[in-house]
Amino acid sequence: MTTATKIAWDDTVLPFQLDASDMRGRVARLDGVLDGILKQHDYPPAVEALVAEMALLTALIGQTVDLRWKLSLQVQTKGAVRMIATDYYAPQAEGETARIRAYASFDRDRITDGAPFDQLGEGYFAILIDQGEGMAPYQGITPVAGGSLSASAEAYFAQSEQLPTRFNLSFGLSQETGGDPHWRAGGVMLQHLPKTSPLMAHRDAETETEARILQARDLVGGEDAENWTRANTLLDTVEEIELIGPSVTPSELLVRLFHEEEPRVFDAQQVRFGCTCSEDRVRQSLSIYSARDIEKMTTDDGRVTADCQFCGAHYDLDPKTVGFEAEAQDDS
Repeated sequence: MTTATKIAWDDTVLPFQLDASDMRGRVARLDGVLDGILKQHDYPPAVEALVAEMALLTALIGQTVDLRWKLSLQVQTKGAVRMIATDYYAPQAEGETARIRAYASFDRDRITDGAPFDQLGEGYFAILIDQGEGMAPYQGITPVAGGSLSASAEAYFAQSEQLPTRFNLSFGLSQETGGDPHWRAGGVMLQHLPKTSPLMAHRDAETETEARILQARDLVGGEDAENWTRANTLLDTVEEIELIGPSVTPSELLVRLFHEEEPRVFDAQQVRFGCTCSEDRVRQSLSIYSARDIEKMTTDDGRVTADCQFCGAHYDLDPKTVGFEAEAQDDS
């Protein structure tokens, strides 16, 4: 795989619409994004797989949010992997690149040789959307279920958004001739066009507590059901190598899968690994503490330190310069 072909479609999300079936979707390919996320941490392979799947879901779902919005996915469980958190920062302007970051919190001694999803226990899958200053954040929650994070995401859309949604994902270690192994991921998100409010509808969301979790098939009937079944049957024919690449472009993949559904593509969204941490943000987070509190955080070397869980950045600060009392002195 050459550098030129990598640039062509790696780390992109391609939105599309199936005009003959009243459906929309996205095709995503991640390479450098995953490298940026995973090289910051020493994750066991099962945890790497979960983070890769979560990052891919974040790219596919995040492409729907408006400019300058932030979308976050979170999984919290009672299992060996306690939490996975991802953020998608939408571009500040049309044509700019979106940013993704992710990390996992886990108990290394509880990780088993089982499948990645087996490392999760009872818990929940959540989507959070920050629409910007002055706007109320959106939050929706559904149980972790179905044997994969993508199945949990499908249940979320059915339960909280009443949107029939399907994911077909592939992710894993890839190695080019003469190169080192690295993670790649690719996937397709298919969604029936909404009859009511879409994901970004301005409404209050509450956790669903019904005994049975809704599925996509519960939300479609009549001709819609026929279209949904046909599109899913076609999506099931995709091969893993087609999802990940490198020889099939996203546009070619859509033609292979859905040529009779009249696929129409839109402008692709570039994505990259990116973190928003900074020394100023660390200082701001410490500004609520008094000098006495800061003293308790000071190391034996007389410093206040902080590490970013997303990117691994390390901050080393003079305790006399942080806290609200330090700010008050600066203002005087």
